[in-house]
Amino acid sequence: MADVNQNKEENFIQLKKDNILKIGIKDSEGNDTGEHLEFDLEDIELPLRLNQCDARHRKNVIDLQNRYKIIEKQEDKKGKFILSWKEEETIKAIKEFYEKEMEALDLFLGKGGTKKLLNGRNAYITMYDDIVEIIEPILPKLKVRGEDIKNKIVSKYGKAQEENNVLK
Repeated sequence: MADVNQNKEENFIQLKKDNILKIGIKDSEGNDTGEHLEFDLEDIELPLRLNQCDARHRKNVIDLQNRYKIIEKQEDKKGKFILSWKEEETIKAIKEFYEKEMEALDLFLGKGGTKKLLNGRNAYITMYDDIVEIIEPILPKLKVRGEDIKNKIVSKYGKAQEENNVLK
């Protein structure tokens, strides 16, 4: 029986979790929510995802403004229940905007990262700016690691490449 357990353990590998920045999340009263965000400090695409996040946010704002213009140009009519058609369409547009904003933020924060930071709160109009303000203090840590990665690559592979005249 001991051999079977030993064989099962041989079918596993232990993964490393080096250079992971783990940021705990506290609620508005300062209590630990039990949630955290993780950033792989050696992920060279992290700064690119931050740029994509910002670009999508800007596009989302423009799309929402355009939807508002289209809705305003339409003639208002009775909606399905209490709200008018324009009111219903405006709410739909805002809801879609919130969903797109959460997707944009999750590009950088990781899947579900926005929900973790909202801590049970629904999305709201200034959510993007508030979350950017919250994560701003960690951005320099990510930038410093980007420089470290570049230096590691140069120190590890620079000599070999110089010998092969790749960098020249």
